[in-house]
Amino acid sequence: MTKQKVAMLTAGGLAPCLSSAVGGLIERYTDIAPEIELVAYRSGYQGLLLADRIAISKDMREKAHLLHRYGGSPIGNSRVKLTNAADCVKRGLVKEGENPLRVAAERLAADGITILHTIGGDDTNTTAADLAAYLGANGYNLTVVGLPKTVDNDVVPIRQSLGAWTAAEVGAGFFDNVSNEQSAAPKTLVVHEVMGRHCGWLTAATARAYIQKTAGNEYIDGLMMDKALKSIDGLYLPELAFDLQAEAERLRKVMETNGFVTLFVSEGACLDAIVSEREAAGETVKRDAFGHVKIDTINVGNWFSKQFASLLGAERAMVQKSGYYARSAPANGDDLRLIQSMVDLAVESALNKVSGVTGHDEAQNGKLRTIEFPRIKGGKHFDTSAKWFGEVMDTIGQKWKATV
Repeated sequence: MTKQKVAMLTAGGLAPCLSSAVGGLIERYTDIAPEIELVAYRSGYQGLLLADRIAISKDMREKAHLLHRYGGSPIGNSRVKLTNAADCVKRGLVKEGENPLRVAAERLAADGITILHTIGGDDTNTTAADLAAYLGANGYNLTVVGLPKTVDNDVVPIRQSLGAWTAAEVGAGFFDNVSNEQSAAPKTLVVHEVMGRHCGWLTAATARAYIQKTAGNEYIDGLMMDKALKSIDGLYLPELAFDLQAEAERLRKVMETNGFVTLFVSEGACLDAIVSEREAAGETVKRDAFGHVKIDTINVGNWFSKQFASLLGAERAMVQKSGYYARSAPANGDDLRLIQSMVDLAVESALNKVSGVTGHDEAQNGKLRTIEFPRIKGGKHFDTSAKWFGEVMDTIGQKWKATV
């Protein structure tokens, strides 16, 4: 019988679950299969290609529970696409003419890895699927079980990805302070940009969490610190269509009445239009190894600020982004429970040689199972028909129409 050896890696952007998921995997294997050797590849697939690994020691096993307290990744992240040889060569991860998939496969074989756990979003796990397929086609038996990480909550067909609940809660707390900037100067426009390239779930969920957080506030009548100052006046998602002039007319009335306007904007709202506008003007838009637009170079929040500031007669406009603050937080209670259930299933599946990604399968009535790799995709749209979203928009007082 082949001796089992487990490796793990985290990849892509951060989310409030990576540290806890790593800690959970270490704890679970230590509980039910303490004889199995554990290693972690440092900085995701980069560490795999460069043979940069961390041996999980006895002391690390004993203290793994501490990882549930922290955000970030205790084993490091990177964005590496194993099927993009040119990018891997450019970054010095493989030599010219080498196939990164083959380099990674040979490293896993040389290290004696029989189980690989990938903790990441759709790119991380589809890359894992590519790797598993390559290994299988070349006679090497490796079980790969992924855990779905992304604050965007946009992995098909998974109902809830790890870290998203926490990101919404922490983003709401971030804006609870930022909203007070409305009192710093007359006619202030504040744009809160929230992460979410293709999916508006996090922006909507952050708005809901903020509304819930501030709903019980008590104020002194007659002063500026009141319900209006803590309100949201507009919410814009990739899934929503809106008429700029009509919205500007609505919001100008809010500015005239209250003296300030607050907008929540998904970083993917109007993204395609902005990219097309820039490319038409001759600008080269930067993209990552996966072909995605480098969204931090687009600055969607700034675009919204510029569009609305003059139309609303704002004397001061500012853009505040909660993304890096929210995604680096430690997991909250809801995410900790979700992480534990997915980790337990991931370990069980791995030991039973069942590859895939753990998650609540929307195509099977939300059953928690190990979902087959070919079904994993990114870019899932937020379902705007959700009752809670309608309630959020009613609270804001904004008319809306879904585009998808």
